[in-house]
Amino acid sequence: MLPFEYILLVLSVLILISITLTKISENLGLPALILFLVVGMLAGSDGPGKIHFDNVYIAQYVGIVALIFILFSGGLETKWREVKPVMWTAFTLSTLGVVLTTGALGLFVHYFFDLPLAESFLIGAIISSTDAAAVFSVLRAKGTRLKGRIKPLLELESGSNDPAAIMLTIILIQYIQTDDVSGFKIVLFLFQQLILGAAIGFGAGKLLSVSFNKFKFSYPSLYPVFAIASAIFVYAAAASVGASGILAVYIAAVILGNSEFIQKRSLIRFFDGLALLGQIVMFLTLGLLVYPSQLYAVIGPGLILSAVLIFFARPVGVFISMMFSKFRLNEKFFISWVGLRGAVPVILATFPLTAGLEIGPYIFNLIFFITITSALVQGWSIPLTAKLFGVKGENERAAHIPIEMTDSEKTNNDLLDLIIPQNSAVAGRSLAELRLPPESLITVIYRDNDYVVPSGGSILEEGDTILVLVNKGNIEAVKNIFTKLKSTDKVTDPAKRTLNIKKI
Repeated sequence: MLPFEYILLVLSVLILISITLTKISENLGLPALILFLVVGMLAGSDGPGKIHFDNVYIAQYVGIVALIFILFSGGLETKWREVKPVMWTAFTLSTLGVVLTTGALGLFVHYFFDLPLAESFLIGAIISSTDAAAVFSVLRAKGTRLKGRIKPLLELESGSNDPAAIMLTIILIQYIQTDDVSGFKIVLFLFQQLILGAAIGFGAGKLLSVSFNKFKFSYPSLYPVFAIASAIFVYAAAASVGASGILAVYIAAVILGNSEFIQKRSLIRFFDGLALLGQIVMFLTLGLLVYPSQLYAVIGPGLILSAVLIFFARPVGVFISMMFSKFRLNEKFFISWVGLRGAVPVILATFPLTAGLEIGPYIFNLIFFITITSALVQGWSIPLTAKLFGVKGENERAAHIPIEMTDSEKTNNDLLDLIIPQNSAVAGRSLAELRLPPESLITVIYRDNDYVVPSGGSILEEGDTILVLVNKGNIEAVKNIFTKLKSTDKVTDPAKRTLNIKKI
């Protein structure tokens, strides 16, 4: 066994290499998970690194812990006002859509590859979960914005469809092992997982939002430590009583993220970095677990199933689930296309291995190959398909303003980061004409990668990013001034009716 310091050295080098390669993924328009997996495979037994790793239990545990932080981070950044209008559609996609995708792909596997029905459905269940983080990473890299409510729908679907995929996987594995899974047991299991998981998550989120403001720690660094421990506790507490820990963590984070509490902005940034670290470590570990030489046996079936998943199973799940939604046909086509596979399918692929199923190694390699294929085929084409299906909005302008106000119970002021949208009523007007509420001050204007010192005669332009120091009691009044559009313009795109508002 290698000395501990050498293990740390190798791990740190692999992480640093993976972080460096994220820049390449951005330039290529590919999800970073592909490069993380490739680094892991190159470092593994079949690669030049020759690191022998075959402990599937450790890989699974690493994946679950990483998934806790990834979902907690995603939940913190989920804006309830944006996802609320698409909540029902997202729910049907994350439940009925998962079942339909599982069924469509499972039936194809059964009849085309002549596998037993239960094992065929197991493959479908494992690969049914989507990863919106991979989609949004590509969109951010290309500065692409989506019209309408597609983004919040994909965001909420990916955060809530993991429990359904996990439940189907566990039920099917139990059925294969015992051939005795009654309808009552399934109903009870679903109730425990979904209802109890959601209830625990909701209660935990409310409790955390209160706790953050009540526990006035002397050291600000204790807040992220408290959040890490809380996220792990929520998962473990829910899982220990038979509920979905993943669902509980995500809902708790959504509740917390839509509440006002001390150190909110810094906590979101911290978990964003922690989630990225979790992804790197998870995919590196899973990459080490894979033997590339064994992937040759699944290339043919993997390519066939990837095509069926992308062009048939996913569209079936989307179009039937969204049958009664108000989304247009072109939007449904785009949603069908961007159902990228990511972390959860690869983690679920370890379940048949730990369960000791004879077909376990084959399923793991097959799912691994399909995930890579999905990311490669769909990942690079997202900006192109967004334009093709008419859902591409104006490119986002990312402002980098190095000013942050620490959240504190001792201040009555907030610093708002606002972007002047197209058709804004304030565009072309001077600051002196705005008539801001008392105790409101525009401190910085960010325009064309430069900072403008504001004065009364400064003219606002579309796309400007401004920092407004405002009394907490006047926040809504300030927002209303900058969200008001020109009355002569009829804007039908809901995405253009809101500002990118971030509380700092």
